[in-house]
Amino acid sequence: MSEEGNFRFGWWPSTLRSRLFLILFAGLAIAYSLSFSILFAERYMSAKAVMLGTLESDLATSIAVIDRLPASERAEWLDRLSRGNYRLVLGPGLPGVPDMSGRGAEIAKRIEEAAGNRFPLRVEAIPGDGKRLQGHLTLSDGAPLTIDVTPRGVMPLAEWLPYVFAAQMVLLILCTWFAVRQAVRPLGDLAAAADALDPNKKGSPLSESGPSEVANAARAFNAMRDRIAHYLEERVQILAAISHDLQTPITRMRLRADLADDTPEKDKLVSDLREIERLVQDGIAYARSSHGNGETTSRIDLSSFIDSIAYDYQDTGKAVTVAGIVHGTAVTKPHALRRILTNFIDNALKFAGAAEISVERKGDGSTIITVTDRGPGIPDGKLEAAMQPFYRLETSRNRATGGTGLGLAIAQQLAVSVGGAVRIYNRPGGGLAAEISLP
Repeated sequence: MSEEGNFRFGWWPSTLRSRLFLILFAGLAIAYSLSFSILFAERYMSAKAVMLGTLESDLATSIAVIDRLPASERAEWLDRLSRGNYRLVLGPGLPGVPDMSGRGAEIAKRIEEAAGNRFPLRVEAIPGDGKRLQGHLTLSDGAPLTIDVTPRGVMPLAEWLPYVFAAQMVLLILCTWFAVRQAVRPLGDLAAAADALDPNKKGSPLSESGPSEVANAARAFNAMRDRIAHYLEERVQILAAISHDLQTPITRMRLRADLADDTPEKDKLVSDLREIERLVQDGIAYARSSHGNGETTSRIDLSSFIDSIAYDYQDTGKAVTVAGIVHGTAVTKPHALRRILTNFIDNALKFAGAAEISVERKGDGSTIITVTDRGPGIPDGKLEAAMQPFYRLETSRNRATGGTGLGLAIAQQLAVSVGGAVRIYNRPGGGLAAEISLP
């Protein structure tokens, strides 16, 4: 089983940030708890040894003093000779039971050592009174003496200690979070840069600052992006060069065909040459759109701009209409935008025989220009592929049905040059909608 499979638990987080945080925090918390436990245990044993040693020495002194005092003066000295963890009482004390287990056995042993072999001693536990012990002995003159021992906590905790512990845990969490953030943030930046990668746009390079590993990864990513852009530029230049060089022999072939005798074969040859010429022109248009046409942006009146496109088609008898009232302006590249919309309209006329243009202004200031039709549309699974160059839904060689497969690809490339985005989708009730969004 793989390492990843070993950690497929319901509680195991899915993000690298959470996993690193959990691992680091758990490891540091366990290490800190072990250190605290070892320190506490060592302090407990030291304090316990000191307490038992002090109890033995103090009791030995107190018993010796009481034994030497006259019986009439002993009562006055009881409070002076008592301590915080034991009290001397004249008399037999309370009845108890033998206790020779655990901490009680240790204290009993210390009392016996304090009394020595001079005084008979009996240590008992007082039932129902916690860990309270009483040592019963008889002094030299036969008087009974009771040592009432109430063990206190070996190591009392300071009131501020829980707050210090909580502050340390908060500091541990913050340091762990900061360390994880520093480690994971470059990965997030790299993922964002990869998602936004577009060789056709001159974006700012990924920052190459930070630790050496991060800087090396950023440099490698920037170099990769430059290589991709270079390869794409070479591809477009080759396409443009081939398309451009084909125009001259195609023109010579058309001239020779025009001089030939009128025959059915001549008409077919001229038609094929026109088809080749259109393909070459589309190839040049695609290359230029990929390379950027160098057009500057300007402010246009949307109403006049859309109406002029529709009137140009209507003058040639095409069914192109404008839906609703268009108003407002846009800052864009007019020739590029006109080519985008004419490509949309040409597709709609080719497959549906009619096209409708609509303009919508969004609340964020963006403008959506949509060309719709009631044609057969595009299968949902092929919508994305239809935007690729030279992809044709209809595979025939007939220009009227198959085309070159560059119309939508050119529109997409030009949309990038104007800072917009192209989207196509099927309309409810049938038909296709192609839209360009302008910022």
